Amino acid sequence: MKIKEFIRPDSLQQANELLSSEGAVIVGGGAFMHLIDMEVNKAIDLQNLGLDYIKGSNEQIEIGAMTTLRELEVNNITKQNFNGILSKASASIMGVQVRNMATVGGSIYGKYGFSDILTAMLTLNAQVELYNAGLMSLESYLESSLNKDIILKVIISKSVSKASFQSFKKTCTDFPVLNAAAAIVKGKLRICVGARPGRAKVAKGAMSFLSIIDSPNTASEMAGILAAEELQFGSDIRASEEYRKELCHTLVKRCVLEVLL
Repeated sequence: MKIKEFIRPDSLQQANELLSSEGAVIVGGGAFMHLIDMEVNKAIDLQNLGLDYIKGSNEQIEIGAMTTLRELEVNNITKQNFNGILSKASASIMGVQVRNMATVGGSIYGKYGFSDILTAMLTLNAQVELYNAGLMSLESYLESSLNKDIILKVIISKSVSKASFQSFKKTCTDFPVLNAAAAIVKGKLRICVGARPGRAKVAKGAMSFLSIIDSPNTASEMAGILAAEELQFGSDIRASEEYRKELCHTLVKRCVLEVLL
């Protein structure tokens, strides 16, 4: 990425005004800027706007957009809620140096196919608050074409009773070959799979089938089979489409069994 002007605004209003100009983009932690081949007129850094926080209440958890993945990994609030899957998903990403740079907002805004964070948060039915568009589900945001707005925070309800996350990588510092997560949200099972190599998706067909299954072993096996059939997979340098499909079966099965037992 080539940057003509780097700006660190003092208010969200100023950041929003700057973003409206042609060729302006928001910069998160900048960890994956080397992956983007583009030239920008204005790079807007949100570091001075107080968006680096994790807050917990009786009803929900709020995570500021500039919170680093390292803080998401080590913070007691994320470690003690949702069976710690946000902490676990963060801990599996690259090395500590990258996690000290990469931010929650950057991970969401980038909509990266390889993101472990997106899969975990999508499974928890997270919501995203934006400066202009307001509050929407993470699922809706990922499917939207919004690109001139500022992510303020992520909100996750404490209606999650159990959760599980799995990620398979060739090496501990590589991008995932595939990841998967499952959670019981408001008494209903949610299943998501990411790094297909496309970005995380909800396995809605598998979720609907499980509502009529009693045995955890049977349910987890069928969930793996149905998710692998329902979702689309592709091939890249890390794995073939066929391998990812088989891996989906295994990872989803493990996640579902963990939350149902």
